[in-house]
Amino acid sequence: MPDFDAEDAERAFRRFFDDHHADLSRLAYLVTGDSQVADDLAADAFVEVWRHWARVQAADSPVAYARGIVANLARQWIKRQTRERSGLLRLGLLRRDRDESDTPAILDVRSALRRLPLRRRECVILRYAFDLPEKEVAAILGISVGAVKSHTSRGAAQLSEFLRGMPMMTGGGLRG
Repeated sequence: MPDFDAEDAERAFRRFFDDHHADLSRLAYLVTGDSQVADDLAADAFVEVWRHWARVQAADSPVAYARGIVANLARQWIKRQTRERSGLLRLGLLRRDRDESDTPAILDVRSALRRLPLRRRECVILRYAFDLPEKEVAAILGISVGAVKSHTSRGAAQLSEFLRGMPMMTGGGLRG
């Protein structure tokens, strides 16, 4: 009989994986801005989900539990990248000339999202791209609902500022 329970758990996990892999990978991509990293983070998240499958299934929202794992893994990845970049800058390996532009001629939403501070980016993505309620975002990120409201509001305003001046879309193409 224990084999039957293990088989049931494996089938349920596979269904969960099939139903939510794309969603979790998209979350990781929107937070990190790197599709290869996003796939790796989603895979790592599913390893953690499997390791704690009984706890995940017992959660009020298993997908929220998994999103929380992805958000934490993405946050850790970004911190590592920041530390590595900081170290390379101190060594003089990533210097830029003053006249080089940091802003491309045309900003897109992904590059604008990457410019947001991490917590604001996470809140904006979870609220708007995933249409999650503030309470669920708060649970995923481990912060208060008030903090979610504040980060989302500031992030949306900042994102709007970044995107101001982009070419307007009309009738399926860029107006030019």
